[in-house]
Amino acid sequence: MRHRKSGRKLKRTASHRRATLAALSTALLRHKKITTTVAKAKETRVVVEKLITRAKNAVAKTDAPAAGVHARREVGRLIRDREVIGELFGTIAGKVASRPGGYTRIVKLGQRYGDGAEMAVIELVDFNVGKEPAEKKPASKAKKQPRRAPSRKKGAGGAPSPAPDGETGGTGKKAAAGEAGAKGAH
Repeated sequence: MRHRKSGRKLKRTASHRRATLAALSTALLRHKKITTTVAKAKETRVVVEKLITRAKNAVAKTDAPAAGVHARREVGRLIRDREVIGELFGTIAGKVASRPGGYTRIVKLGQRYGDGAEMAVIELVDFNVGKEPAEKKPASKAKKQPRRAPSRKKGAGGAPSPAPDGETGGTGKKAAAGEAGAKGAH
């Protein structure tokens, strides 16, 4: 039984799971938005929110500069990229300073085509990396496309065009096929 055992195993050993979550966390902090499975996104959320909180608290303590060094080293145990750590303590921690938690958002995308796994996007809430909001434009009427006349070809699915002098075009197999095509039965 798994009573009171939190976290998902993600079908990995402990070291593999730690490496996976470290890579996903690094990618999320670098790109501000990643696409992964729902289970991995939920586990990544737990890790990233703790890292952001640690960075935010360290930046807030201006009276003890050693606290910032210690926090950077603790974050560096999981995040091995110095640029990402610098961005976390510089840009991200400063931007989320007033937010009391909930730094990430998970949006479900549906199932992956290959294996049917539930996919999701996990992103940092305060960093809108999508398209810039479109400015409101005055409503303009769309130009109407001129309507094309229906095709008069015999093989176009419609009834065969009438032959000159009032003839119907014959009673062979092609004429019968043309009439069957006009009725919609094949």
